[in-house]
Amino acid sequence: MSTLGRIEPLRKLLDSLCAQLSERDHLVVVAQSEQDRVRQLVAEFSPQTDARIDVTTSGRGASLGRNTGFAYTQGVPDNALVLFPNDTTWFPPGSVDAIRSGMGESALGCIPVVTEDGPRFVLPPVGTPLNYETVWAVIEMGLLIRADRFRALNGFNEAIGTGAASPWQAGESTDLLLRALEMDASVAQQFRWIHHEKAFVGGIPEAAGLSPRERRWKLRAYGRGIGHVYKSHPFPIWQRWGFVAAGAVIGFRRAEYGVTDGFSAFLGRFEGVVGKTFRHASDQSAVKR
Repeated sequence: MSTLGRIEPLRKLLDSLCAQLSERDHLVVVAQSEQDRVRQLVAEFSPQTDARIDVTTSGRGASLGRNTGFAYTQGVPDNALVLFPNDTTWFPPGSVDAIRSGMGESALGCIPVVTEDGPRFVLPPVGTPLNYETVWAVIEMGLLIRADRFRALNGFNEAIGTGAASPWQAGESTDLLLRALEMDASVAQQFRWIHHEKAFVGGIPEAAGLSPRERRWKLRAYGRGIGHVYKSHPFPIWQRWGFVAAGAVIGFRRAEYGVTDGFSAFLGRFEGVVGKTFRHASDQSAVKR
């Protein structure tokens, strides 16, 4: 789990998770800022769990942080189940056992991420293949993957995702799953969509705590990243440009955005699909705090 040092959300995460972990579990917190405060908080919670908890650090970027955290777990069994919560994620009571049970022996799967406004995405029915349409229902906090599969894919692409040193500020889990499909076509039918009343994680709405300007910047940056994924993988042309066009009406389709936010979403998506940005910025991170 990567964190920019947001202590109170991290406290909520640890408080929700520690009692659910056992001695076979390993939690790695990758503090990309406020390292001393993060270490102090983890030291407070460590006696409350049987699991191993470690703190390490990395440069900025959620993909880099997740890969760094996974590399810290050298020696875990190939069939170990790996999750990548954000520091604003929390685990409802009983969720960890429900997630383990729901995954069974599957190599890849997904759980819902639920905010105060409802699920971030509605998962497809059980048995639905993972493909170039359903892959968009998976976001990082809901992704479940076995350690051996994650190793074989060389983890997340560190050049994309929130905080990466590139304009492409989203889409890292989608890119990972598309590469998994290209490596092993059987993933399509074996992917586990988990529908269980306790198998979910809590999160925050995408625009929570952002000013209108920050919200529009994040929309554009995320749109660029997802557009880059559309450009980098063999999506049909109609699907790529349909995604770009849909950005213009995002304010009508999603309550957390304003009508005028559509221009930022459209522009970012266009930048990603054509592979060119139209505004230079020394720091193109989607989230700066």
